[in-house]
Amino acid sequence: MSYSIGDVVKKTGLSAYTLRYYEKEGLLPFVKKNSSGVRAYSDEDLRWLTMIECLKDSGLQIKEIRQYIEWFNEGDSTLAQRLSLFENRRKILEKEMARLTVAMNKIRYKELLYREAVRVGNLDIATNERRFMQLKKKLFESPDDFDK
Repeated sequence: MSYSIGDVVKKTGLSAYTLRYYEKEGLLPFVKKNSSGVRAYSDEDLRWLTMIECLKDSGLQIKEIRQYIEWFNEGDSTLAQRLSLFENRRKILEKEMARLTVAMNKIRYKELLYREAVRVGNLDIATNERRFMQLKKKLFESPDDFDK
């Protein structure tokens, strides 16, 4: 099946500007043009767009995504480089997820604390409750927290 840029905009939620930018940056070297010179996207192109968005969401820069696409187009001789790219990206994401988990736990603590303070009408009373003192110590005073 063949899709116009307008069809792709509707299907993906990406703007026409973004699609043109990706093409200009070399991220869509596989998109063909019809006899009139108009881009004709295929189902495979849509799958590539999904992958490009995933890679962007993971934090890869445009130049890194372009490199991955070049490696893919080079074939099996670049399998090791592609594997390394994904292993490194996974490790970075795992560290970021751990950091965000620590932040989320602190936000949840504050949410619970303020909910209790609203309930009792006083922040000091809520803060001095044993359960909040224990949580605060665990979340904000743990030496492990400094490593994250």
